[in-house]
Amino acid sequence: MMKTFLPISLLVLVIMLSGCAWTNRHLPWHHATPASGTAAAATTAAAAQPKSKPAKAKAIVTTDESLAAKVLKVNTVGQFVVLDFPSGRLPKLEQHLFLYRQGLKTAEVKVVGPQQDTSIVADIVSGDAQAGDTVRDQ
Repeated sequence: MMKTFLPISLLVLVIMLSGCAWTNRHLPWHHATPASGTAAAATTAAAAQPKSKPAKAKAIVTTDESLAAKVLKVNTVGQFVVLDFPSGRLPKLEQHLFLYRQGLKTAEVKVVGPQQDTSIVADIVSGDAQAGDTVRDQ
């Protein structure tokens, strides 16, 4: 009787173990969780999480409040220039401006007036001015 009991008990043990393995794989309440520590669970959890998108930098838009003009005429004897500004954007009297030629600062002027339409007169404080130079307040 002992000889038949050993193979039957071995068979029951194998069936029980295979049943537990089948239950862990196929029943929803027996699924492995990422907390189980297995590599497969960690891979599954990583794949299930949505990938975060990089934050987009928002552009900062500001209006250009700087003055810009052109030198219309230069009087080297009287050391003054006539500046032409866009309509509605004239400098204040006594304001210092800078003249640029090909991107290089060439002179400094001080607005003295008189003004006519979009043109105004400025004294040359220092440097060299030519007709066509760009005028900026910085």
